[in-house]
Amino acid sequence: MAHSVIPTIQVTSKEESQQLMVVWPDIIRDIKEAIENFDVPDIAKWIEKVLQYNVPHGKKNRGLGLIYAYKLLEPNDQLTEENIRLARILAWCVELTQAYFLIMDDIEDQSLFRRGQPCWYRYNDLGLAAVNDCFMIQGSVFYLIRKHFKGKDCYVNLLETFQDVTMKAAMGQSLDLHFSNFGRKPNLDLFTTNQYNSIIEFKTAYCTTYLPVILAMHLAGIKDQDMFKEATTILTEIGCFFQIQDDYLDCYGDFEVCGKDNTDIQEGKCTWFIVEALQRVTPQQRKILEECYGDLDREKVQRVKQLFNDLNLLDAYFGYEKETHNLINVHIMQMSSGLPHNLFFDILKKYYHRVS
Repeated sequence: MAHSVIPTIQVTSKEESQQLMVVWPDIIRDIKEAIENFDVPDIAKWIEKVLQYNVPHGKKNRGLGLIYAYKLLEPNDQLTEENIRLARILAWCVELTQAYFLIMDDIEDQSLFRRGQPCWYRYNDLGLAAVNDCFMIQGSVFYLIRKHFKGKDCYVNLLETFQDVTMKAAMGQSLDLHFSNFGRKPNLDLFTTNQYNSIIEFKTAYCTTYLPVILAMHLAGIKDQDMFKEATTILTEIGCFFQIQDDYLDCYGDFEVCGKDNTDIQEGKCTWFIVEALQRVTPQQRKILEECYGDLDREKVQRVKQLFNDLNLLDAYFGYEKETHNLINVHIMQMSSGLPHNLFFDILKKYYHRVS
């Protein structure tokens, strides 16, 4: 049961980030030891390189969000050093999961940079061999859960949550690839609001905002299904809000801040901006999109961006962002299952007006 006294903690405090990094060497050790038990030391060395390159260098918002949620949801007398350590291990499982999602996404999109460095598949020309590294990272997640949580009441729920989110994220990625026509010219007739909402819910919302908090709820021993239902509704709303911001950052963000290249227009992605544009264009403007959207040519990309400007999409986006933020705030205030509203307000606040 969630307790009513809310301690003064932050979603992603610097102190907690440091404490999370203290656990990182133990995560590496656990995974290497598991592989070494199979008498394959070369693979143990390789997985350490894979993990160090891909996992600890991001903002770790998902992992830190899990720890924050757990500290709010767990009764104070259960916030022991050991239980908080377990929350940090589980947080790293979330970060590992995000890492293999990103590696696969970069391969499928043929992206160049991630977090300011070359994408993993481009490291020493790894290419599609990086797919196997994704499987090893995924296997590492389930090994860590088995090692540290087997025998606990939450064990099966943790496993099922990771499996459920992995499946949904793969479905979202599949939708994203299908509607962008696998890197070929997309069919803009398919770029509807409903299709876009399906893509962002499955591809982004479940692994970004849903996964950390639902795991924290299981770890805290929450059983009330009304709480899970209400949390799911709000968390998917916030996760979709996050992806719409990502669409903005891909089109208008600064590489030096975001650390990744902006390629949604070139790749013909179904984004908030193209869906909104298609609802506003004249027949002549639509012809420009048909010709230029999903093309690598820089001049055509620039023509698309200019058309977005002509349609005042930036103003529309900022208005939509504010309106959506306010609506989610109202939905949080209307929550009645007993979950602390602060948890959801603070997660939403963390993502509002983000720049990376």
